[in-house]
Amino acid sequence: MGHFVYLNDGVVPAAEAKVSVFDHGFLYGDGIYETMRVYDGVVFLLDEHLQRLCRSASLIGLDVPKDIPGIKRALYETLRANGLRNAYVRLTVSRGYGQIGLDPGLCKEPTFVIIANEFKPYPSALYENGISLIIASTRRNLKEALDPQIKSLNFLNNILAKIEAQRADAYEAVLLNAAGHLTEGTISNLFFVKEGVLCTPAVECGILDGITRALVVGLAVRSGIELREGEFLPGDLYGASEVFVTNTTMEIMPVSRVDAARFTVGHVAGLLHTQYRHEVNGYVSEKKGEGPSLWQ
Repeated sequence: MGHFVYLNDGVVPAAEAKVSVFDHGFLYGDGIYETMRVYDGVVFLLDEHLQRLCRSASLIGLDVPKDIPGIKRALYETLRANGLRNAYVRLTVSRGYGQIGLDPGLCKEPTFVIIANEFKPYPSALYENGISLIIASTRRNLKEALDPQIKSLNFLNNILAKIEAQRADAYEAVLLNAAGHLTEGTISNLFFVKEGVLCTPAVECGILDGITRALVVGLAVRSGIELREGEFLPGDLYGASEVFVTNTTMEIMPVSRVDAARFTVGHVAGLLHTQYRHEVNGYVSEKKGEGPSLWQ
């Protein structure tokens, strides 16, 4: 089966999914996106992702050209067209086509794109042995300058840190904020265990409030794990007994090294990952019955 992309009003062959060079998403990074994971024909935590998409849109004064039920229909139409049951889906809304200039009013209609690809599992060795991180010299955008609560197409801040990670032969980079406190990875949220307490940088540090992060925080609290959201320094991370990162596609990924500090893959990440998968299975079973999913 060929590959299809949802563009504006319907599914088109990927080769025909073209966006104008005058699109402000291309010219200025003016737009927003969400990445979702599909398990057995069900988009996991779909409502949470779409609520966040709408928040991002609101924060940049962008009108999403479909309502929530319309977006859900478009997502499942794209999955069906590609014959995908386990997938990685990216939904992008840009300001749209318009003449050159920063004024959003130059763009009459947003560009709406859904790309769905088969989900290829991360190598099991990464979960068994952990990944390596660096603390980047690139600082996280000041939240008063560009609010990380906007999941935007402006990704140069993260890309500069990713380049640092690649040069250091590391898998991911963690950014500090202007005050020198830990924030998040380029595509992940950060957790570590110190003196038996599960720690994660607070949203106020200037991070995106990850949907996987929120689920993991909830699972930790339900499991009776002491949790602290706050301001932390690199030394707190280096002195941890266990480190892991979270995002939609990786779920919960253990970390074996941060700069020169080394860690063993710990039991907290394992426990939470088991519970996470239990949560996924329960959600998928529920949605198969009530929808929307590929089972309706």
